[in-house]
Amino acid sequence: MERADDFKLSRRDVLIAGTSVAATGMASETTAAPASPSSPIASDEASLPATRVTLKVNGREHALVLDNRTSLLDALREHLQLTGTKKGCDHGQCGACTVLVDGRRINSCLTLAVMFDGARVTTIEGLGSPQRLHPMQRAFVRHDGYQCGYCTPGQICSAIGVLDEVAKGIPSHVTANITARPLLSLDELRERMSGNICRCGAYANIHDAVLEVAGRKA
Repeated sequence: MERADDFKLSRRDVLIAGTSVAATGMASETTAAPASPSSPIASDEASLPATRVTLKVNGREHALVLDNRTSLLDALREHLQLTGTKKGCDHGQCGACTVLVDGRRINSCLTLAVMFDGARVTTIEGLGSPQRLHPMQRAFVRHDGYQCGYCTPGQICSAIGVLDEVAKGIPSHVTANITARPLLSLDELRERMSGNICRCGAYANIHDAVLEVAGRKA
């Protein structure tokens, strides 16, 4: 006659048995369950919408076939290897990606490359060379308008855009008298350049460099 004690299970035996059953059930579900109709399927790159774009960058024409979602910043950096233009926040908040498009300064991370077919784009590489610097580049060197240098390409491109806006009589948001010339008080310069952040804090030197090129006393 079997005794009740013969069927006693220890706590350890119960845990082992339960774990085995659960594992077996999961394996069966994984093997038997069909793929969900809504599961993501790897996209074929050839099927992505693309557009032929011609950009005239730093005086040279480039014919590109780009995914319609490609930002101008990524087109410059990844497709044309013009890495002087920096990717900082990638949200239009730091200004490190500033370039000139048809003479106007823009944040290249916020715009799509396909929007600028036929446009003239100028990056930091197109402003000057080590042997022949642009006046703004020389002023930045002379006034030590940089420290780590990461924001410098965007700062310089933005500063050139600022002086062009001033020359055209475009007032800033803090201009007290829009008939005064030139429209470049220190407060105006600070406001105009406020979209370009220098995390090293070289703002005073940057302002001195821009004012020198503008012909104003730093």
